[in-house]
This record gives sequence, structure tokens and C-alpha cells, in this order.
Amino acid sequence: MIIQLNTDHNTTGTEKFKSAVEEQITHELNRFSEHLTRVEVHLADENGNKEGHSDKRCIIEARIEGRPPIAVTEHANTYDQAVSGAIHKLKSSLDKVLGRLKDH
Repeated sequence: MIIQLNTDHNTTGTEKFKSAVEEQITHELNRFSEHLTRVEVHLADENGNKEGHSDKRCIIEARIEGRPPIAVTEHANTYDQAVSGAIHKLKSSLDKVLGRLKDH
């Protein structure tokens, strides 16, 4: 499973932060790893330098072998919260999609 992290021009992702996000995704999505070919994480600050409520956005797109990609979005006050929320949504979506595949 390849993990790719992308940030907008308002977001500066340090190597430490990128490493932490990759580690969190690897840990949380471990049980799906045999089905996933790539996971792309897109982080953005929708208000730029201005303060705002829930202005941090995380989009995670997971590519499953032989299936269309699944994308989820989470808005939060911090990047950590946005990433955690998006991972939670993605796990739920993957459970549904892969559960249907097992049922057939």
C-alpha cells in the first residue's frame, strides 16, 4: 500500500507530521492493506492565514484493487482532528464495500 500526502499552498507539512500521518494511516488501515493499492491524503486550510471554525480539510482517497476509488472528507479545527475523522469515515466505507464483496 502506497501512501501519498499532498498539501495546499497554505499548509506546510513537516517531515515529522507527514511521517506521523503515514504511520497513523498504516496502523488504522492495516486490516484492509491486502485490498488497497494506494491511499492519497489531501490536506488544506480553507481560510488560509485567517482563523476559522472547522477550516482544516482532509480528503482521503483509497484505491482498491479492481474497484473504483473511495473518497471521504472531514473538516475540523486542527489537521490531526481532520485526519482522524477522515480515517474513521474511510474505515466505515471500506467495511461496507469489502463486506459486500465477501457476501458475493
